Amino acid sequence: MRIEQSTIQDHNHSLLQGHKDRFEYVAADINKLEAIIGKLMEFQVAIPSWALGTGGTRFGRFSGGGEPGSLSEKIEDVGLLHALNRSSGAISLHIPWDIPDDILAIKSLAAEHGLRFDAVNSNTFQDQPGQSLSYKFGSLQHVDKAVRKQAIDHNIEVIRHGVNLGSQSLTVWLADGSCFPGQLNFRKAFQNTLESLQEIYQALPSNWKMFVEYKAFEPNFYSTTVGDWGQSYLFASKLGEKAYTLVDLGHHLPNANIEQIVSLLLMEGKLGGFHFNDSKYGDDDLTVGSIKPYQLFLIFKELVEGMDARGMNHATDLGWMIDASHNVKDPLEDLLQSVEAIQLAYAQALLLDQEQLAEAQGSNDVVWAQELLQGAFRTDVRSLVAEARLRAGGAIAPLKLYRDLKVRSTLIHERGTGRTATGL
Repeated sequence: MRIEQSTIQDHNHSLLQGHKDRFEYVAADINKLEAIIGKLMEFQVAIPSWALGTGGTRFGRFSGGGEPGSLSEKIEDVGLLHALNRSSGAISLHIPWDIPDDILAIKSLAAEHGLRFDAVNSNTFQDQPGQSLSYKFGSLQHVDKAVRKQAIDHNIEVIRHGVNLGSQSLTVWLADGSCFPGQLNFRKAFQNTLESLQEIYQALPSNWKMFVEYKAFEPNFYSTTVGDWGQSYLFASKLGEKAYTLVDLGHHLPNANIEQIVSLLLMEGKLGGFHFNDSKYGDDDLTVGSIKPYQLFLIFKELVEGMDARGMNHATDLGWMIDASHNVKDPLEDLLQSVEAIQLAYAQALLLDQEQLAEAQGSNDVVWAQELLQGAFRTDVRSLVAEARLRAGGAIAPLKLYRDLKVRSTLIHERGTGRTATGL
């Protein structure tokens, strides 16, 4: 299924007057309006290939039908999202779930949909069919050098696939750790992991980045070898200038000050990018902005200020990716909501008067600092984001058009109800 531009234009025509009224009302009070809209048009969020199917837990998975059964169909699904919102112009692949059979055909299909290939992701948290050695007790940290070598070789294979596709970054997330006290030696586990990562790092092309992701717990619940941002930063610092920390919003203990973490990593030049999601308890992988929208805004407030201080390009100098599991939602609807939430938080952060905030901070005016932050956060910027979409050729109301076109019903008709897309 493809959504033609004429269909989007008809949709926009029917909503245009109402959109203009809302946009003009908000725009009247905004300084640097055109610059903000330009930044919103440039900003792209990569869609993970593993999130195009219905998610699940160890208790069960309830597919809604019409899931993509191949890499080609996953690209087509991201193409649908991008046609609707013009902000989903990249796909992030997970290997070995998404190994291309025909590189040229896959690249051509992605180009047809206006997509590029973002970070490629390795998988050493599962044993794959035909795999010689098991990752039950870890991969890059494993006490057995042969298991570590197997995991290293897999990551290098992922880099090769990424090079062929035009990707320029590798994300390494490890489930390595321990479930019980005494199960492993922490120092040896760290050293084994570092030496393994160093071998992978040596295989990176000169223009590539390595993103070292961290996670506080799960599936190991006593210790995780890359358990927090400090451990990830330590690995990235020891590896070299091409290694960075990747922040997943759900990979923290409750009430962690993620915006402070982001600020410090950015200050040190070691923030690589994001896996966006939301959570109530832990790594819930919920729709971005569905639980803690103010936290998301505060994170973007630090990003805008910190990136501007370093002269960075908002759209291209960090990796922007979603990592979510939509257990009870249509995955494509959930992803449309997540991209919208990211754009809204970014737009609100762009509205913030950084000079006034700096003055308030410099005079310890706590009340006025709060007023400035909450004033930007409480501004309804939905029409600004919609205007950026409209100018880029997207739909004023992507989710409405998705439903009006009965996209999921069409996908079920084309693909059936029996397939389950690869992913978690």
